[in-house]
Amino acid sequence: MHICIVNDLKFYSTLQIGSFHTNHCEDFLINEDLSRKTKLIAVMDGCTMGTESVFASILIGKLLRKIAKDKFYRDFIDTKQPSLKDDLKDILSQLFIELREIRNKLLLDTSELLSTLVIGLIDGDTFHAEFLVVGDGLIYKDGQAFEFEQNDMPDYLAYHLSEQFDDWYSSQKQIISFSDFKDISICTDGIFTFKPIKKNQYVRDEQEVLDFLLKDTVYEDQNNLLDRKIRILKDQCLHENTDDLAIIRIRKKE
Repeated sequence: MHICIVNDLKFYSTLQIGSFHTNHCEDFLINEDLSRKTKLIAVMDGCTMGTESVFASILIGKLLRKIAKDKFYRDFIDTKQPSLKDDLKDILSQLFIELREIRNKLLLDTSELLSTLVIGLIDGDTFHAEFLVVGDGLIYKDGQAFEFEQNDMPDYLAYHLSEQFDDWYSSQKQIISFSDFKDISICTDGIFTFKPIKKNQYVRDEQEVLDFLLKDTVYEDQNNLLDRKIRILKDQCLHENTDDLAIIRIRKKE
């Protein structure tokens, strides 16, 4: 989609419909300023078995974008700078409350709100990062993959909207922190669905695809780095993602 440069970080992103989908891309992504030095990034994957699942992923993304804008404006007034951990919890708390209010106002069924969420906060000064994964997804840091897989049964946020937020948040285990990084990405699980377009051709394994998209630095000066790499996989390697895919990749400038 585009490249965004903040301080000493470059942000790349792409959103791709899977070849098995025909009507809508059910994934979504956002990349928003949270403060003058902090970025909020997130990728969402609507549940194919849900009801109009593209709605859930886009709704969560839009709410997170609104929350980020509110916090960004407050950053110019507040003198206190909360930690990334505290900010992440506060953002999830607001998302929890607003999703519940929308569910009640629109009389939505739980099946209409099913979407995974990989959300992260990035400090552009210290290169510290905090992430939470709700359901399935991938975080890829400096060549190391951190895969979160729930055996095709993601524990969606929508399942817990009638609970107390603190009870839900305290039970989360898929939280990961990094004190420093050079190259980090978050992805929906469509990253694992690249398949050969033709029969009886060489099959590239998952690690080859991950390294090419999330580690290789060729075309890093191009605005469309990820889109270009996905086109190369399709046109030259004859591989395409069968499921929808959202990626945000962040590189520290050399």
